[in-house]
Amino acid sequence: MSENVKVLISEQEVTEKIQELADRINKDYEGKEIHLICVLKGSVFITCELAKRLTVPVTMDFMSVSSYGDTQESSGRVKIVKDLDESIAGKDVLIVEDIIDSGRTLSHLIQLLQSRQPNSVRLCTLLDKPDRRVTDVTVDYTGFVIPDEFVVGYGLDYAQKFRNLPYIGVVVE
Repeated sequence: MSENVKVLISEQEVTEKIQELADRINKDYEGKEIHLICVLKGSVFITCELAKRLTVPVTMDFMSVSSYGDTQESSGRVKIVKDLDESIAGKDVLIVEDIIDSGRTLSHLIQLLQSRQPNSVRLCTLLDKPDRRVTDVTVDYTGFVIPDEFVVGYGLDYAQKFRNLPYIGVVVE
């Protein structure tokens, strides 16, 4: 397959949206400390950019959770590849995701994290594809609602390619 990528959301639009998300989060968490959970690998880009713009105290941890392989379709099976390094008991947790598609992965992850007795669990995503949702997931902070297209860039990949694009694009043949 010979892939090309067309721009869906520009680098400038992504940067501006992350600032908007940070402004809302700063307001909502004023006087509190946030424990960011970056869902690897794709969310590294938005988590780092978001963290730089947060004015409230921040701690951070990482998880790797997967329901994809090298395909454009979710397998429906959720696998924890890397768990948290620290306890989240009593913390205000903000899960940071690159994209929410079917909702299966996030639903599973939220249930798992809530069982660990945090003070709160909220969800922030750069991209949301509600047309693909098969499991209800409450998204507290959404960057962009996008159509049902396979997107890459800004951490999102296709078979590990295109993560480094500074914008969100659509793979075209």
